[in-house]
Amino acid sequence: MNILVLNASPKGKNSTTVHTALYLQALHPEHTFTFVPVGQRIKSYEKDFAPLRAELEKADLLLFTYPVYTFIAPYQLHRLIELIKENGVELAGKFASQITTSKHFYDVTAHRYVEENCFDLGMKVVRGLSADMDDLLTEQGQREARAFFEQLIFSCTHGLFAVPPVHAPERTKEVYRPALPSVPKSRSKDVVIVTNCAPNDENLQNMIADFRAALPYESRVVNLREFPFSGGCLGCFGCAVTGKCVYKDGFDEFLRTKIQSADAFVYAFTISDHYTHSSFKCYDDRQFCNGHRTVTHGTPIAYLISGEYQYESNLRMIVEGRSEVGGNYLCGVATDEGNTAADIRTLADSLVFALEKKLSRPANFYGVGGMKIFRDLIYIMQGMMKADHKFYKEHGIYDFPQKQKKRILQMKLVGALISIPSVQKKMKGQMNQYIIGPYQKVVEQAANSRKTSE
Repeated sequence: MNILVLNASPKGKNSTTVHTALYLQALHPEHTFTFVPVGQRIKSYEKDFAPLRAELEKADLLLFTYPVYTFIAPYQLHRLIELIKENGVELAGKFASQITTSKHFYDVTAHRYVEENCFDLGMKVVRGLSADMDDLLTEQGQREARAFFEQLIFSCTHGLFAVPPVHAPERTKEVYRPALPSVPKSRSKDVVIVTNCAPNDENLQNMIADFRAALPYESRVVNLREFPFSGGCLGCFGCAVTGKCVYKDGFDEFLRTKIQSADAFVYAFTISDHYTHSSFKCYDDRQFCNGHRTVTHGTPIAYLISGEYQYESNLRMIVEGRSEVGGNYLCGVATDEGNTAADIRTLADSLVFALEKKLSRPANFYGVGGMKIFRDLIYIMQGMMKADHKFYKEHGIYDFPQKQKKRILQMKLVGALISIPSVQKKMKGQMNQYIIGPYQKVVEQAANSRKTSE
């Protein structure tokens, strides 16, 4: 089988991820492996796509290998997918799979993103391998890599592949016209609208205009297509200690002074390739100059999204997951799928309410799970990721359970007591009352406080 390994890591041959594919090549000389460092060559393919087209067309299996960057694949792979579609490469009927390495922080959304785009191209998708960064160095990791490849070849041989999800029905997209009158503006809050709106994207332009009209605060628009990015994140960890990016395009200063300084963020984009144009992913990845630090914790966010958002379950998960991990209050999402003007007005009202009330909510599974991965990662890598380590210590993110010594001792005492038969008999049927007692006191205090204020 002709296997084309599309190495989307910006590190090229020095990528951790691609070594899993190299390991499989060493074990399987009966297959032809061709490695292409698309992550490093993406700029050259923008100028001349012909060399890559030839490799794509002769392959039987495309094997995407990449590190997971900020919930999805690196910017370089996003741009590659755009180029494949723009150049009309015929890939229908070919097999596709993927290998990623990460600490399993939203690896599922990265895999689904690649799968969805492979489905768009008519490819036969086989579930990929999501490995830990260090897995290939362990016997178990090597065994799992071998098992993955055996299953992959078996699936290709026997025609076993995933079923494409239900996509949005074909319909003519209606042009949204501005419909909201402008309300008086206050300068008491700074609201920044971050977008990658294209010059001909009339719907998104009008949605942004209506949102700004409905918002009672002055707002400003930052269009990412206008920023002179030197390139996507290189994964070089040059910013790990200083917080400064190795690129000299000024993005880190731009990010901190023009965007992160705002009182609220609004992200506005049009859906394409199951996310949005790659310029937004370049922005996502380059924010790694902040490391794993939730520097905008507490800042409310909102989204203006043009496209069939209701059919993009993976994108919805990413939108929610970003706000949860970042500790941002998600005010909502307005789209152009239904009653757009009313949705935009409601979103503006929701953002104002969140700002005035300084709203927050406890993190759900997306936020708690994501931050625990980062917590453990930074604690282990504190010697290198010094800025992250300092931030985590200062903000109490190192909340390891073993540090709750008093709570652990209490639970041991309770466990010892209820293991005594006489105590069990006495407490029979009363355990729930013991548990609920402190909560009842809080409710009683709230009621007394209300009566006192009246």
